[in-house]
Parts: sequence; C-alpha cells; structure tokens
Amino acid sequence: MQRRANRRFRRTTITFIFCVSLLIGIALGHTNHLLANGWWLLLLLPTLLVVRQRDWWALIWVALLAVSLGWWRGSVYMLKLADYQQYFDHKVTITAVAKQDAAYNKYKQLTFDATDVVVTQTGQHLAGKISIGGFGENAVFAGDRVQATGKLKSSLGSYQGRMTYAQLQITAHHNSLVSELRRRFTAGMQSALPEPLASFGMGLLIGQRNNLPPDVSQMLLMVGLTHIIAVSGYNLTILLRSAERVSGKRSKRLATIFGIALIGLFLLFAGNSASIVRAAIVSLLSIVAGYYGRTFKPLVLILLAAAITGFASPFYVWTDTSWYLSFLAFYGVMVVAPLVSRNWRARWRNSIVVMVALESFCAELMTLPFVLHTFGQMSFIGLVANVLVTALVPLAMLLGLIAGLAGMLIPAMAGWLAWPAQLLLTYMLDIVQLLSRIPHVFVQNLNFSLAEMIVSYALIGLFSAALYWKKKSKNATITDKNNKEQGIERTFEVVHNQA
Repeated sequence: MQRRANRRFRRTTITFIFCVSLLIGIALGHTNHLLANGWWLLLLLPTLLVVRQRDWWALIWVALLAVSLGWWRGSVYMLKLADYQQYFDHKVTITAVAKQDAAYNKYKQLTFDATDVVVTQTGQHLAGKISIGGFGENAVFAGDRVQATGKLKSSLGSYQGRMTYAQLQITAHHNSLVSELRRRFTAGMQSALPEPLASFGMGLLIGQRNNLPPDVSQMLLMVGLTHIIAVSGYNLTILLRSAERVSGKRSKRLATIFGIALIGLFLLFAGNSASIVRAAIVSLLSIVAGYYGRTFKPLVLILLAAAITGFASPFYVWTDTSWYLSFLAFYGVMVVAPLVSRNWRARWRNSIVVMVALESFCAELMTLPFVLHTFGQMSFIGLVANVLVTALVPLAMLLGLIAGLAGMLIPAMAGWLAWPAQLLLTYMLDIVQLLSRIPHVFVQNLNFSLAEMIVSYALIGLFSAALYWKKKSKNATITDKNNKEQGIERTFEVVHNQA
C-alpha cells in the first residue's frame, strides 16, 4: 500500500490527465459560466510546485488546474457567443471575411463561410463562424471582405449563425499570392480535366469539394468514401511521407524543415478546418519529437491535439461533428489498427491491401456509433470501397497535381500530361458509381441512442485494452526469457573463467 502511495507517474500519464481534464472543463463551460473571471490562476502556483513530484497529489492538482482552465476558456467563449442573441431573426448589415471561394448552391445563391464578423449598425465584433448565401456578386473569393444585408438566424453544428438570400457587396479584395496561385491551379485543373474529374481531383488534393456535383457527393456518401475528398490528415500524411522519402535520407534537419514548410503551405492552400488543423498539429508534434529522437504515444498525441484545438475554439468540443469524427477515425487508425495488426502473423503485415482494409475497418468501427447517433445512417459497402479506391489515392494525388500544373503552366500539353490522371480518376468514380447502385448498401433512419453509443465505445475500449495487455504480457514474457538466457550465459561465463 505504501509502495502504491509513493508511486511516481510518467510524464505521458500527467499529460494524458491534463488533456482529458482540460476537455472536460471546456465542455462544462458550455452550460455554466461560473469561472469566467479566471480564478484558475490561483491553482497555477501550487500545481507548478508539486508537478515535479509526479505523485498522486501532482496528478490531482494538474487535473484541478486543467478543469478550471478549460472551464474558464469555455465560459469566456460562451459569453462572446451570447452577443449573437440580440441579432437573431432581425435584418442586419454585417461585414465579414470569406473563408473560401464561394460556390453556387441549388437555389442559385453564392454561398461561403465567413469569419471576422462585424455588425455595421453597432460596430460590434462577433466571434465564431457564420454561413452566408445571397446575390449581388458574380464571385466571392477567399479573403474578400463582403458586406451582407439580410436576416441573421441561429444555426446548428459548427456555425454560430447563418444568413440566406442576402444582398452581397464586396468591399475589399484580398489578392494574396497564395489565393492567386490556388485560383490559377484550379483553373488549370479544370482546363486539363473534364468535370466531374477536375472537382474530384481538387477534392483529393486539398479537400475542395464545394464544386463537386451533388450526385457524385451522394454516391461517395453511400459507399463511405466522403473522407477522401474532405480535407483531412490523410492528404497531409501522404504529402509528408513523400517528402520524408525524398529528403529524409540526405539530412535529418532538411527533412524536418521541409516537413514543417509543407505543413504551412498545406494550411495556406487547404484552409483551417477542424480536421486539417488537427492533422497539422499532430504532424508538427510528430516531426519535432522525431527530430529530437523522441516519440509520442498515439493516444497522448491524439488528446494533445484535441486539447490544443479545443482550447483555441471551444465550439469544436461543443457541437462540431467533424471534429469528433476526425479524432475518432484517428484513434481507429493510430491505436486500434496497430494493436490488431501486432497480433497477426508477420506475413499479413506486409500486404498493402490488408493494411488498408484493416485501417479502414478500424476507422469505420470508431466512427460508426457516433454517425448512427448523430445522422442515423451507414454504408454496408464502405470496407470494400475503401480497399478498391483508398489505396489509389496517393497515386491519384500525384497524377492530379501533374495535370493541374500542366493546365496552369503549359496548356498546350495539358491534354497529353493529364490523361493518366483522367484514366485513374475515371476508374475511381466508376467504382463508386457501380458500388452505389447495389441495392440496400446505404441505410438511413437507423438511429443509436446516447446510451447505445456509450455502450458501443465502452466495448471498443475494452477490446483495445485487452489487445494492449495481451501485447504487453507477450513482450514481458519475451523479455523475461531473454533475461534468463542472458543470465545462464553469464553463469557459464563465470564458471568458465573460474575454471
């Protein structure tokens, strides 16, 4: 008992407790604003004094500090969002900055997400993100400041408000180099490839899917492949692995600088959605840790990225479904899939098809209870679709990049240089179309209750724990066996020397 009381915890355990407690505090800030004054500062000094001991008291103080800090952050952010209430269901004029290039919806409105919202009548700044749709301009590009007049309404999900059928007017253009390059590359892709291949290629490269035809988006949803055209960590991981292969063997420092620069460029081109910010943080932490010869445990890495993004924008924790889906899929790929694969025979681990199928299955396993609870729908053909299509995404990204650059730089040769991309993208969309036509592959109105979702994740957690302890006990057995063999060898060596 005394030995357990004097136990020293690892830094990873303390980091784990801090991240979990911070997320709990942020969630509490959504319903209660008692800690908006920031008295978490009173806990900072005693926590710093005891945290080096890494005992039970340090764990308790770290948890209290993290809960208080997250609660304070959530309370402050919630008070800022309360400013929207006075403008809901009223006609107002606002100015906001477009987050991405606008696209036409089915009602022929230009629609885009906007931040940096300012109410013209009062000059009040509103936090968060809103959705705007309206008329009056032929095009709105990312970074443009737009004046919109219409009725502001409340919204669900990751949006704090929405405005439809608004009168739009661009008050300032944002002609940055990155925006200009992105538009020229998009135009080059569209000139090199026919639709919907061009839009599908842009979705694979940087997650731009607002120009994808609705029927193609629906087919991707039915076969469980929406994630390949959503900007995510998968795209970034492919790019970073390619960069590591090119520069990693030459110089460790060069590979690190190149990887960080690639993350920055990808954020500039792809935007700052919840999934890509998470992927960028995880990749950045992994690159920095690898440079210093250290590694993060996958679960700690996931929670650290969740805590950083949640603290930056508490709305992710409160209502952003894509944020939750992103981390659930990430847990399936980085935690569950490796645990399962390590219990297989070695010959199966070298099969790309098997590993793609395993990672896809684990990602779907982690997201399925949440999807059933939130959306009430699922695809029965998702595993097959991922095996047939997802393994080709890296090659499709490379060929799509070549096609886009050819259309942008040498239009006369674009047709010749783009035909490999056209062939591969056509195959991928044909597979999607063929699978989506199979009867009853996509089921709706199959809802999970909150209790059923919690029980499902509890079972998955027990399954993961069982695999972890099985692996740990197996490694311990091997270690003991090696130690015994080394002890026997040392004994023979001592006897031989004495002889």
